Amino acid sequence: MDATEIPLKAPSIPADAPTSDVEQIERALIDASTRVPVLMFYTSAIVWLLLGTLLAGFVSFKLHSPDWFSNAGMGTAIWLMARLCRTVLRHPLLLVAGAGFWNFGVLLGVGGILMGDSTGYQWLEFPPYAAIVLFVAYSLIISWAVLMFRFRRGDQIYITQWYLLGAFLWFPWLYAAAQLMLFVVPVQGVMQAAVGWWFANNLLFLWFGAIGLGTAYYMIPKVIGRPVYSYHLATIGFWTYALFSSWTGMQRLVDGPFPAWMITASIAATILTIIPVATVGLNHHMTMQGYFPLMRYSPTLRFTVFGAISYTVFSALGVLISLRSVARYVNFTQASIAYSHLGLYAFFTMVIFGSMYYIVPRLVGREWRYASLIKLHFWASVYGIGLMILMLLAGGFLQGANMDNPSLAFSESTQTILPYLRGRSLSGILLTVSHFVFAFHFGLMLFGLGRTSSVPTFLNPVETEGSEAHI
Repeated sequence: MDATEIPLKAPSIPADAPTSDVEQIERALIDASTRVPVLMFYTSAIVWLLLGTLLAGFVSFKLHSPDWFSNAGMGTAIWLMARLCRTVLRHPLLLVAGAGFWNFGVLLGVGGILMGDSTGYQWLEFPPYAAIVLFVAYSLIISWAVLMFRFRRGDQIYITQWYLLGAFLWFPWLYAAAQLMLFVVPVQGVMQAAVGWWFANNLLFLWFGAIGLGTAYYMIPKVIGRPVYSYHLATIGFWTYALFSSWTGMQRLVDGPFPAWMITASIAATILTIIPVATVGLNHHMTMQGYFPLMRYSPTLRFTVFGAISYTVFSALGVLISLRSVARYVNFTQASIAYSHLGLYAFFTMVIFGSMYYIVPRLVGREWRYASLIKLHFWASVYGIGLMILMLLAGGFLQGANMDNPSLAFSESTQTILPYLRGRSLSGILLTVSHFVFAFHFGLMLFGLGRTSSVPTFLNPVETEGSEAHI
């Protein structure tokens, strides 16, 4: 815990208290008000992460699961909004009720899938009766996010708040539109595929991506003790991200029976996402300039910077596989799965892991107990997801080339990628280790078994006096 933080139970603020003391007490009160709902979201997220990891062993380690992502993302977003709005969370138990309904809806959805009620649409597999519960739960959660922003202290709106508010407002639009057009008043024929891919791609960008970028914009400057390099670059990055990302999705339908303008518009929008990628990447890099050595010490910084770099790689790969000359080979191969894993795990999940290493000590009043477990979690995650993406990309491009070869039977083209799928399963073992290590470490924190200390848990012994002040 850094020097600007104090334990959860804070006294009232004296009228003549110095400004720094007032800010410390204010942050402690905010943390105390968000403690129960945020820890509930985090705990349920880790439960779903472990359950998804175990089930992944039965489906060749299929590791992306919205159950974990949305729970962890909403927990982080609530804490960040409360901190940046400088206001305590009003009626937190109602937010806890929203979290309970959300997890009940996820449980219904998973049960429905296991009973054969899956809808068959990517990332919309939950049956309609589970979707209703999820929508009610989300309505409660978003209401509290909007209320916090409405009663914020001060007029300044931070970069992180732009992305979080955008994510909270975009998600119900995406989810309701997809449910309406696919299940309530379903569109006909091939347009169902268009709606499905539009939803999947926009969920990846406008929900998970927005929360991930907003979190990175908070964590990097906060840990190094330095403001964001350029507010103007951040403005350009946000608005171009919102504009171009919402047009993507149809590039996954290249050579399909769709109007040419529809697919071309999505390809063009995907290419234009280079603008927000370049501005966000430059902003993060210039903010970190001269502070990269701190990644040796700070868990939050190490996870977050890795995630931020992965966002750039993810976006570049998205542009590559959206080009018609490439898409016609890889759209129905393992390469498209590698793309999803790169965005959901290497980018979003690693940033969220970094935020949890920062937030949880401020909620429970203790520090992470073992630096060795944090390092094991990080390297198992990095090598696991790195190996998985490499195996899926290599196997996907080989699979695409073989399927395009008229002299090869389809069964032969699938046989050639078996070694890559075995490598993917090996990467799944590494990720399983990382998940259980993190869950064990989080459990120690949750039950009050963390370290009692006034300084954070550093990954390595601090070599200079200046390093500790920033971390």
